[in-house]
Order: sequence, then C-alpha cells, then structure tokens
Amino acid sequence: MRSKALSGKWFLALGASSGFGAATCRRMAKAGMNIFGVHLDRKQSMPAVEALIDELKAEGVQVHFFNVNAADADKRAEVLDEFREIVGSNVKIRVLMHTLAYGTLKPFVDDNAANQINQSNMDMTSNVMAHSLVYWVQDIMARDMFEKNSRIYAMTSSGGTRIMPTYGAVSAAKAALESHCRQLAVELAPYGITVNAIRAGVTDTPALRKIPGHEEMLNLAISRNPSGRLTTPQDVAEAIAVLSEPGTYWMTGNTIGVDGGEDIVG
Repeated sequence: MRSKALSGKWFLALGASSGFGAATCRRMAKAGMNIFGVHLDRKQSMPAVEALIDELKAEGVQVHFFNVNAADADKRAEVLDEFREIVGSNVKIRVLMHTLAYGTLKPFVDDNAANQINQSNMDMTSNVMAHSLVYWVQDIMARDMFEKNSRIYAMTSSGGTRIMPTYGAVSAAKAALESHCRQLAVELAPYGITVNAIRAGVTDTPALRKIPGHEEMLNLAISRNPSGRLTTPQDVAEAIAVLSEPGTYWMTGNTIGVDGGEDIVG
C-alpha cells in the first residue's frame, strides 16, 4: 500500500486517537506517511492510544502524538512549534485531517430551562467542531508549513442538513464546518491547497455512541444503505488516502459523500 507520492510525507490528524482519525492514521502509515496526531484522552483511554502509536510505528514511519485540547489557541501554537522543532524548517504538512468530535447534546428548548442548551454550550460546540479548522489552517499558513498541492479534509455528517433530537448544536457546527471548507477552498486555491469536507455515512464510532438514541440511528442506517451495512472508519480512511494522491488537485470546495449511497435513499 506504499504510495510513491505520499511516502515520507507528513499527515496531521486532529482527533487522531479513535474513530475516523485512528483509521486514517493507520491507512496513511501504510501508505508510508509520517503521522503527527493531536488528541484529547483521559488516563483510562491512554493504553488504547499507546497501542495505536505502536501499531503505526510498526509500519516504519515516524509518529508523534500530542494529548492536548486542539481547540485551545496556546496548545495549538505549542504543537505546531514542536512539530517544526522535530522535523526541521524545510519539512511541511502534506495532508491535514480535521475530525474533532466534542460537543453538547442538549435540546434548544425544554420545559426545564436547566436542561436546554446555553450560550456557552453552543459556542464550545461550534468552536471545537467547526471554527477550530480555520484557526489551525491560519496558524499553519502563518508558519509556511503546508506543502504545495497539500490536502485538507474535514469530517462532516448528514446531520449537517438534518434534524435529530438533541443534535442541534452539532448539526449547526457541521453546517458551519462545510461552509468553512468552501471559503477556505477559495482562499487557498492560489496556494495550490485543496479543501474538502468528507460526509461519512452513519458509522459506529465512540462519538456516535454518545448521541441519545444512537441504536435506532444505526439500525435505520443499515436498513437504508443500498449495501446493507454501516459505513466503517476504514471506508473513510481508504477514500481519504486515494483523494490525497496528486491527481485530485482540481477537486476542492466539495462535500464528498463516503457512505455507500446512504444519503441518496429517502
């Protein structure tokens, strides 16, 4: 699975430790890419993260993970500065993946006002799941750390255009994320950098399991999908690996479905 175009290049994953991020790290490592991962995990989940790091290193690539809040401006600067120290001033990022999944799952309106979303909840969700992409890109550009013909991918979902109970803040964040991708695509085109959102089908990930009623979502997705199964993180990882090859340089500003046709079935 080694790629002549990607081998030896650097892949930066925001949200690297599980779900889509972990699967894509594995796939990119098999392609020969060095991995720079940012994640936020508590002590109890660190053994799984350490196992992932060992698995990636076994592919013969460089691996550096940072357990920090990717939405924190100071931590973002520290991570990028340390990246520069590790790899040197001439080495740059070839592929950036944004798959941060942390937000508030509360209704907008509830008979008990204490149970409904507040401004702090809404702002945090939008900042982590949408706006942080813009800030990472800004800081990377300021440091001249993107290669020519680089790729940026941000994970969205069909929830960005659909209503689900308690999903309002996340839905709004996903819609904003897709808008940010379109704007960044236009502004980064002169630099030869493409930006696309990846809309995965319903996938059984740790983030999805936090959504109330996720069991029903999974069953419905299986019944709707023309292939008769759920999307997997590996499906998404394979797509991103292919889309990161040089020949996709004219694809930018899109929301690309990786869902086996799930979204087109009524």
